[in-house]
Amino acid sequence: QVPLVESGGGLVQAGGSLRLSCAASGRTFNNYCMAWFRQAPGKEREFVAALNWSGDSSYYTDSVKGRFTISRDNAKNMVYLQMNSLKPEDTAVYYCAARLLLIPPLHESEYDYWGQGTQVTVSS
Repeated sequence: QVPLVESGGGLVQAGGSLRLSCAASGRTFNNYCMAWFRQAPGKEREFVAALNWSGDSSYYTDSVKGRFTISRDNAKNMVYLQMNSLKPEDTAVYYCAARLLLIPPLHESEYDYWGQGTQVTVSS
């Protein structure tokens, strides 16, 4: 089991920044790929970013490339999503996810553990 708890969401104006955090429990956190997904109202949950166990290979959906950065601190069992130049279309509930794999998958069905989500609202 890898309980995950997200934090850091909120309301921000377009062009602003937020940093989401995901706290993981468990002694084997270092072995897990981590990812962020999001779900906007009336839409399916979509992939945002993923990171391998060591933090040296990252993956992003095209719409956030150059604006979002995923990172991790294995010593603290933390994963982060730095979001810059936010747009109203980034408004969604953001979820942290984990999977015990070397290469992070990009589809939600391949992740085993999920947090409860944190709301991000970007006003125009």
